[in-house]
Amino acid sequence: MTIGLYHPSRSPLHRARAGAKVAGLLVLSLALFLVPSGIAVFASVPLAFAIYLSTGVPFRSLMTQLRGPAILLGIIFAFHLVFGTVAEGALAVARFATLILLASAVTLTTPVSEMAELVEWLLGPLRPLGVNPEKVGLSIALAIRFVPLIAEEFRLIREAQAARGLAANPLALIVPLVIRTLKSADELADAIEARGYEA
Repeated sequence: MTIGLYHPSRSPLHRARAGAKVAGLLVLSLALFLVPSGIAVFASVPLAFAIYLSTGVPFRSLMTQLRGPAILLGIIFAFHLVFGTVAEGALAVARFATLILLASAVTLTTPVSEMAELVEWLLGPLRPLGVNPEKVGLSIALAIRFVPLIAEEFRLIREAQAARGLAANPLALIVPLVIRTLKSADELADAIEARGYEA
């Protein structure tokens, strides 16, 4: 499983509306950076982790998805060790860990179609100003879908090149990835055009 992909289940988060989940994520994200209490920030990590586990996704898959974010958090902590303090690094890691866990929980429990519909509804009042809500919603849906697909393509290419002994060659990874990504984008553009979608 690739991080960011919807996983069908019957958890309470799956039953919640997309708007409520996104609004809750926004409020909690703002609170993380506005609340001065470090204790509250550190306490938010196990709470976010519990919400992440409540998605109904198999535990092993959930842990696998956290490998990439764990590396990112390690880099953030190392940056603060060099240019700041241990306390600042721990606080930054706690904030970003909470955000990653909560955002992942939202994307795992919300179909891309619901996300697109939410964006279209939010941008509806801007239609008189020339904004096309449907086009923006489609763009966001495609972006959400393409990011994990590209990550999956990279994983497949890396495994194939490793079997050929080319894992240490960055060009052997990047060139096929770019070609496959452009090919997928071209096929998608043709599909959209065939359905008569106006650019």
